[in-house]
Amino acid sequence: MRVPTIYEYSQKGRKAVALPALSRPEDELLAHIPERMRRATPPGLPEVSQPELIRHYTALSRLNYGVDTGFYPLGSCTMKYNPKLHEDLARLPGFTGLHPLLPEEEVQGALAVLWELSEYLKGIAGMPGVTLQPAAGAHGELTGMFLIKRYFEERGELPKRHKILLPDSAHGTNPASAAMAGFRVVSLPSDRRGMVDLEALKRNLDEDVAGIMLTVPNTLGIFEEDILVITKLVHEAGGLCYFDGANLNAFVGRARPGDMGADIFHFNLHKTFSTPHGGGGPGAGPLAVVEALVPYLPVPEIVKEGDRFRLNFDKPKSIGRVHPYFGNFLVMVRALAYILTLGDEGMREVSAAAVLAANYLRVRLKSTYKLPYDRLCKHEFVLSGEGLGEGIRTLDIAKRLIDYGFHPPTIYFPLIVREALMIEPTETEPKEVLDAFVEAMLRIAEEAKTQPQLLKEAPHSAPVRRLDEARAVRQPVLRQPRPQG
Repeated sequence: MRVPTIYEYSQKGRKAVALPALSRPEDELLAHIPERMRRATPPGLPEVSQPELIRHYTALSRLNYGVDTGFYPLGSCTMKYNPKLHEDLARLPGFTGLHPLLPEEEVQGALAVLWELSEYLKGIAGMPGVTLQPAAGAHGELTGMFLIKRYFEERGELPKRHKILLPDSAHGTNPASAAMAGFRVVSLPSDRRGMVDLEALKRNLDEDVAGIMLTVPNTLGIFEEDILVITKLVHEAGGLCYFDGANLNAFVGRARPGDMGADIFHFNLHKTFSTPHGGGGPGAGPLAVVEALVPYLPVPEIVKEGDRFRLNFDKPKSIGRVHPYFGNFLVMVRALAYILTLGDEGMREVSAAAVLAANYLRVRLKSTYKLPYDRLCKHEFVLSGEGLGEGIRTLDIAKRLIDYGFHPPTIYFPLIVREALMIEPTETEPKEVLDAFVEAMLRIAEEAKTQPQLLKEAPHSAPVRRLDEARAVRQPVLRQPRPQG
């Protein structure tokens, strides 16, 4: 189904809005704009009626797929349904109307929100320091690497502490964050259980190690059972332990990173705590840290003095700002609302439901699809599409799922599983939805054997059929020329 561009509806003289009359003569207003900055001709905007305008954009919206439309089992991305109540709270005029340059005395309520959220995050992480500035998970990773760098700089050890250890089951942004901060990344292999190979870890622990970056649970959906051993070994070698907390919904309310030996832990508020995730933002990636790293946290910090809040810039050892102003504020409003809504009991229920849903799907699908690591998972698990049918690839399975009304899972990641299908059902889907997804996956497996061409040409019912993806990358057409006349 092709939706025409807005210009194809355009007819000269049609209007969707009636603008108010100018308050002053046009010539008088134009006099304030230098002639070189004025347009020579009017902008080529489409001329459509209001019904045409609304119908066009409504038709475009119907081509989109989101968590309000259906099941979205993207592994590691936690595309879950989030309460609309928290959207309403984030749209309150007192929040949306704030200007970031308002003086402290006029934003006491906003500072109270940020301070209170920080205190809850400290409790959830089991760590004494928090910064809310990072704008997303990868930004939190980079900030964490800068903290490690400053820590060793202050101790005079930075020249020799230049290596970050990284399991091959970590999130894909981890190595980039470490490298951007100036560290050398050393990959650690997974063992047959899908966890860090302890012998490989020990071989790489020497005096040039600055730290390790662990994704907890890892991208296979497996919790590192040896986590206390890993952090102990790294600490004994003089390094620091960074935990990527994007998968926090697997253990929120049940375990604390600080108790596991983490020195730095990042939250993805836009994954775990109620901001709809996808489309590039908005996000928030706060960091929790141990006492030794608190002096290096970004400025300003929010300080509570009696019933008042102020911004403290007097932190001489700070790494400085990592984000203009105070991060993505409305994401934090949603996160605080989510935490207050659920409380301790509710957050424990979140992790229980996430783990139960993932293991339910894992058990139901493992006899049909390859399961490289057949063991209890946490919030997600990874299947392989390998060997399902002659010439069938994971991409074909993903495209065919669209015909059954489901968004495909993450595919071809993690890289340590051939033809990977990374599935995360989240904590918000009922059993009926999970069962429908299973039935679709089982039918696709049967089709792969009996009608492989059906999969190779899928999707058949989507607005856009399968693209030539190689050509789309090499010869992208990012805009359509405006019709003339």
